[in-house]
Amino acid sequence: MNIVLIGMSGAGKSTLGVLLAKALGMNYVDTDIVIQNQEERLLQDILAEEGVSKFMEIEERVVSGLELENSIISTGGSVIYSEKAMNSLKQDGQIIYLQLPYEELERRLGDITTRGIVIKEGQSLKDVFDERVPLYIRYSDTILDCSNKSIEDCVSELIEIIQ
Repeated sequence: MNIVLIGMSGAGKSTLGVLLAKALGMNYVDTDIVIQNQEERLLQDILAEEGVSKFMEIEERVVSGLELENSIISTGGSVIYSEKAMNSLKQDGQIIYLQLPYEELERRLGDITTRGIVIKEGQSLKDVFDERVPLYIRYSDTILDCSNKSIEDCVSELIEIIQ
């Protein structure tokens, strides 16, 4: 059984994922890092050189091809655009949406140009947020509200959800 963390960039997927894996004695995988390793370049470089649609093809291929057990998996925020990738993650895992209000995400993210965030031309971060939230909700088995909570509180709540 895997635990899959989904949500916007800045929601805490990577930070919480590492801590959760340590606390539960599970493996940890960040799909963004897997993509970077397989492509041998940064996410931001893939987006700049190939564009959004090619990046999403790469993300779908990489995530759908993962064969993991007993792992905490932190996904890129855009993985929910791929039904194939999400169905693959759901097969062997419990999907938890780390939910934050837009204002808190905006504060956490700061300069989004260096984060490798999938934003289509002409879209704002708020547009992306509004577009993704219904997809996060649709694919999640559980929603964890992370607003105004410490990392420790979120990890404790995640452990309760999982056990």
